[in-house]
Amino acid sequence: LQIVPPLLTQRAFDDGLFPKGPDGQVMGPNLPVLSVLVGLMILVFVVSALLGVWQTWLTATVGNKVMGSLRVRLFTHLQSMELSFFTRTKTGIIQSRLQNDVGGVASVLTNTVSSVLGNTVTVISAFIAMLLLNWQLTLIALVLLPVMVVAQRRVGQVRARVAAKTQESLSEMTAITQETLSVSGILLSKSFTRQQSEIDRYADENRNQIGLQVKQQMTGQWFFAMVNIFMSSIPAIVYLAAGWLITGGSVDVSAGTIVAFTTVQARLLFPLMGLMRVALDLQTSSALFARIFEYLDLQPAITDVPGARDVPPGPDLGRVEFEHVSFRYPDATDDARPTLDDVSFTIEPGQYAAFVGPSGAGKTTVSYLVPRLYEVSGGSVRFAGVDVRELRQSSLVSQIGIVSQETYLFHASIAENLRYAKPDASDAELEAAARAANIHETISSFPDGYDTVVGERGYRLSGGEKQRIAIARVLLK
Repeated sequence: LQIVPPLLTQRAFDDGLFPKGPDGQVMGPNLPVLSVLVGLMILVFVVSALLGVWQTWLTATVGNKVMGSLRVRLFTHLQSMELSFFTRTKTGIIQSRLQNDVGGVASVLTNTVSSVLGNTVTVISAFIAMLLLNWQLTLIALVLLPVMVVAQRRVGQVRARVAAKTQESLSEMTAITQETLSVSGILLSKSFTRQQSEIDRYADENRNQIGLQVKQQMTGQWFFAMVNIFMSSIPAIVYLAAGWLITGGSVDVSAGTIVAFTTVQARLLFPLMGLMRVALDLQTSSALFARIFEYLDLQPAITDVPGARDVPPGPDLGRVEFEHVSFRYPDATDDARPTLDDVSFTIEPGQYAAFVGPSGAGKTTVSYLVPRLYEVSGGSVRFAGVDVRELRQSSLVSQIGIVSQETYLFHASIAENLRYAKPDASDAELEAAARAANIHETISSFPDGYDTVVGERGYRLSGGEKQRIAIARVLLK
């Protein structure tokens, strides 16, 4: 539609303002024809504006839905990764992939659809209109276009490399923020009076981020400045070329044709530059997509085997057996001493068992192997008489209650933390679990009772209170 007004402008000049009579002489304005042409121009502008609003809504909806779907897909995939992935990867870096990388792609997805569709149609229409008006002037106007396309690709490659470094720096900043501004991080820095060193570490990375952002923004600016100069100079070149053509007498170029041609060429400038910027943004976003799909392409190390079955009911339910189990953590070197080496024992249903030993002896590791949070390196772990590798993970974990050494509570009420184990639990069930964990009286003494907000990681509670709430949560399960 943006190409129609210039064509109507040509007719307004040649047929409305300066119509020629039968003898070829210019006559006075033809007001009826001019009125119709002006009315058509206004109608085109109104329709174009309405389509612009609809296009903005459509592209924003599609782009954000695609971005949201990508974020959920990445989050879902991360939920399936094994525990060792999270022990070797900074939480802040994972958060940056979900927020910064996917968020950076979102702007490209939102803007690309509208820019590519709208600008492509406009460029093609403008090119066809220029050919219809005068093909000789069209060749002159677009002679350097192939050179600009090649230059744009080179600029895009440089900008993609800068974008990758920018996202890596942003991930590091997110990791620093997550580590130092968490309750544990703040407590640590205050305990050792290291606040200033943490500030300096963040400021250094922030300066690096600023430099990379500026470099990324400036990459290609000289290229677009030259493109703008060239495209803006085309009307003057067209006027000169039209003068040569008219003087030579080889081509009859009317004033209306020249005005319409330069108007169409002006309409070509911004869509063409828009397409070049979109192409540049797509090349830049390739670094973001690579970081996102790097995580999506990861394969979980621990999955259900084909034909995995549920934990069988019966008298053996609850029996735990270790048969010549050896275990070495995935990131350990081949020559490192295994954490567990040829360990065998049996714990019967209803039996209490305690593992005693020095730090690093593998006591916690044993508890990780039963619910298959890690895979054994040798031997087998059996639950209810079945090798845990033959059981469905969801079924296995549903039969096991875990209270870790580092109790984790959400920044929510006590009731909400307890219902994490059983979302539909009644108040009576919450109280029964709390009484079994010997924490009900303490909770009742709080002004808000079970609605008391425990704070970040439960730091508003004492260590013993957090442990008992965690035990109540497992009992509720």
